[in-house]
Amino acid sequence: MAFKPANSIQDLQYFGEFGGVNPSISDSSTYTFLSAKTMFDTFEGNADGCYLYSRHSSPSNLYLGEALAAMEGTETANVSASGMGAITPAILQLCKAESHIVTSRTIYGGTYAFFKNFTPKFNIKTSFVDITDLNAVEKAITENTKIIYCESVSNPLLEVADINGLSKIAKRHNLKLVVDNTFSPLSISPAILGADVVIHSLTKFINGTSDTVGGVVCGTQDFINELRNVNNGASMLLGATMDSLRAASVLKNLRTLHIRMQQHSKNALFLAGKFERDGLKTVYPGLKSHPSHDLFKSIMNEQYGFGGMLTIDVGSLKKANKLMEMMQNKNLGYLAVSLGFYKTLFSAPGTSTSSEIPIEEQKAMGLTDGLIRFSIGLDADIDRTYYMMRECMVELNILDPLGRKIPV
Repeated sequence: MAFKPANSIQDLQYFGEFGGVNPSISDSSTYTFLSAKTMFDTFEGNADGCYLYSRHSSPSNLYLGEALAAMEGTETANVSASGMGAITPAILQLCKAESHIVTSRTIYGGTYAFFKNFTPKFNIKTSFVDITDLNAVEKAITENTKIIYCESVSNPLLEVADINGLSKIAKRHNLKLVVDNTFSPLSISPAILGADVVIHSLTKFINGTSDTVGGVVCGTQDFINELRNVNNGASMLLGATMDSLRAASVLKNLRTLHIRMQQHSKNALFLAGKFERDGLKTVYPGLKSHPSHDLFKSIMNEQYGFGGMLTIDVGSLKKANKLMEMMQNKNLGYLAVSLGFYKTLFSAPGTSTSSEIPIEEQKAMGLTDGLIRFSIGLDADIDRTYYMMRECMVELNILDPLGRKIPV
């Protein structure tokens, strides 16, 4: 039977302390024991169902982690206070001094900065490659390589990773494949395709209300136990713990993720098609013009579409900034970073979310000055949204009065 991630969330059922339909929030930083031996056993990790200290775990965090593991089809998961609070411990748990990482040249700017600027302090080296070229990935592997790291759909250029192909390479070389699935929850299920570890920034689509930050690492019970180990676990010792109140909030929002992703994807596909027909350089995996359109179709959970992220190129940073300011003034969305909100969010990634990447490297990967990244919202009347956006583009001489791109 095909894996259906939303069913896995739907089948989870928790009862609150007093029979509530929402599990009770564990509003405690520390937990009491009826015996000193039980405390000792809990420290040693040998007392199931007992809680010691909320940096280690809490009932609210475990409820959320269980739900996210079910969604991704992994044994368990560990939630954290931010997406980077999930990425960095997972990488450091799998690496040591002299380790080597192979990763995509197009990844979130914070992750890029971690690999490029921070891990070299510990003599961990990273090779940045075209993740869509499996031969380039395999050629970059050395005897010290421990991890292949990628994003299912890359930030911000929307390159699609062949997770199944990467998994085969990883297994052939005894490596771990770590996949950030933030851009494509429900649409893509990396663990089912062969990923060893799946990461999300919960801040984005999964939470969906832009009111909290959070992250999760989904994987095997053994790996999550390693992350939580009181003596050498990176998640435990680096301390990026999610607050119980936030965990409860994200869990509630997770229940509507399948409905939201369907609408995000529907709206993004509509706008992408319109923008492309207008002659704008448009990148969206749901377009046949996308180089990995067929790949995405072959790995996707079809009912959730191609995701809510798209990019257009309007030719220059000056035009991009003017367009975004005008769209914001007309209530079409917000000039803001992040994604997954009910309103459309837009930014110029070269000067925002990917600004950690040097200009020359941005140019080499195809991140142009005029690129605008859109996180498409849940608009009920997406046709109206399109015509309002087009009016802005006509006013700024990006499109002519007939809605055709004006040559630069």
